[in-house]
Amino acid sequence: MPAPSNPFKRALRQGETVFGCWLGFADGYAAEVMGEAGFDWLVIDGEHAPNDLRSIRDQLQVLGNSRSHPVVRVPVGETYMIKQVLDAGAQTILVPMVESAEQARQLVRDCRFPPLGDRGVGFALARASRFGQTPDYGLTADAEISLLVQVENRKGLAALDEILTIEGIDGVFIGPADLAADMGHMSETSHPDVQAAIMGAIRRIRAAGKAPGILSQDDQVIDAALEAGAQFVAVGIDILLLLRNAKVLAAKWQGSRG
Repeated sequence: MPAPSNPFKRALRQGETVFGCWLGFADGYAAEVMGEAGFDWLVIDGEHAPNDLRSIRDQLQVLGNSRSHPVVRVPVGETYMIKQVLDAGAQTILVPMVESAEQARQLVRDCRFPPLGDRGVGFALARASRFGQTPDYGLTADAEISLLVQVENRKGLAALDEILTIEGIDGVFIGPADLAADMGHMSETSHPDVQAAIMGAIRRIRAAGKAPGILSQDDQVIDAALEAGAQFVAVGIDILLLLRNAKVLAAKWQGSRG
């Protein structure tokens, strides 16, 4: 029995466009609710949300019953963190702040078993192999792991063309907030210079045969990114969805007081 097929990786390789949402509550119950919303993919955020390995595992478990493919963003591109989330059952990894081809090459190795990589061969203990009940896991898992790297500052953009030559990277996500800050436009992701850099990067990524990705809650930015060739597009953040709708509801009824 081989490792489970990765529908997210397959969709990107077939040139499809998939829409997702960010998960910031770090909670399995909230993730299960979001899994019923109909998104193609959901990011379990280990960088800016208060997640640990156990909460990531819990969210992977509940999303296994949904149509939404879980993408795990690790806090940093450390080998041991990637090993842990892969063993916990993640098949798609998103790594923030990738700034060089050398770093990207090591991330590819982190996602592969020897002799092609550095992933530890301890899957008999792991949820990923159904605790050893997937007999061909070690032989087939590499092909079903999807690695996405984030390029989100000027240094990363300068290295982008070389990063795009590396086999084993399925997609490159452009991080608008960090890029804007690094370009001197903190909290101004819609600044013309920032948008020009983002859309130019998306076109370069697509032209190189990789999948470009982005997060935006601005319809105009999303439309521009899609036109430029973006394939995996996050269009919301669960925390902000709750907060904004709650504020509208509160204001509606508070404003009705005589």
